[in-house]
Amino acid sequence: MKLGLGLYPHIWDDKHLAMARQFGCDSIVAHLPLPPGDGIWHVEDLARLKADVERHDLRLAAVENLHPAHWDRILLGEDGRDEQMANVQQTVRNMSQVGIPCLGYYFSIVGVWGHWRDARDRGPGRGGAGVRSFDVDKVPTDEPPSYEDLWGGGRLPCRLNQGTIPPADVEMMWQRLGWFLRHLVPVAEEVGVTLAAHQDDPPVPQLRGIGRLLTSPDALQRLVDLVPSDRSQLEFCQGTVSEMAGVDVPGTIRRFASQGKIAYVHFRNVSATVPRFDEVFIDQGYVDMIEALRAYHESGFDGVLIPDHTPLVSTDAPWETGMAFALGYMRAGFQMLGIR
Repeated sequence: MKLGLGLYPHIWDDKHLAMARQFGCDSIVAHLPLPPGDGIWHVEDLARLKADVERHDLRLAAVENLHPAHWDRILLGEDGRDEQMANVQQTVRNMSQVGIPCLGYYFSIVGVWGHWRDARDRGPGRGGAGVRSFDVDKVPTDEPPSYEDLWGGGRLPCRLNQGTIPPADVEMMWQRLGWFLRHLVPVAEEVGVTLAAHQDDPPVPQLRGIGRLLTSPDALQRLVDLVPSDRSQLEFCQGTVSEMAGVDVPGTIRRFASQGKIAYVHFRNVSATVPRFDEVFIDQGYVDMIEALRAYHESGFDGVLIPDHTPLVSTDAPWETGMAFALGYMRAGFQMLGIR
């Protein structure tokens, strides 16, 4: 297994890439790394990202998430989705040409949902650390999302003043996801790029009138069986899986790792399951993280694990310090289990 770090556009620089290597990482996951452009991520831009990573003796393991403007009509099932799909297919071909092996995606209209409780205000985390939390009672369930806030990012100025997104139940969202996979998986197979699906965080059946898809282990199985292919896998967010009520986390890891269906892992811990939880330090939540590492290893998983949503600590570099703590724990776990 490999240790990695996810980097965002605002911290995509030599300092943070060097930091990843210094902490013992050998892989980088690039989160939403480029602006929307013309709807396609082109070879020269993807090649630049890969060169940035390789300059620090690292490997670009995945590009994570399409820009919302690249596939809003696909997510919403609107006219124009065929044109967007042709662009997404070209992005996947361009990734293959550059040598980027994996595209992570999150098929969701509402996106990740939660709220940060800040360390500067003495957050609820250990020692007053700031943590990301979810409480179902704090979700504006009667407030449908606006078009410009699709995917929870407010990144769609082209959708300003278009009102709110109509409701979509779970089966409607499955139909849209099936269309997406039927059109994209054959291209991924042709060019050798793996598609990796993120789970719905938080894993509740619906938010703000929109159905949520990947909210249980059986739903994850439904996805990988929907268009069977070695190129259709999971971006296995262990934190989100841990938020699912009544789930055996190590057992779920073994279930999908043994099928070869985990492309890479978001490795984090939580205090509890839905309907309310905090995303706590990696050594603090209810999941035994060493047993989780053992489950990946013994099930034959040999991909990348990255820390995710670490608490914000009271330093001048709260994100970097939180990641350093998580990576140190993960590296020690690797060594304890004899993973090289």
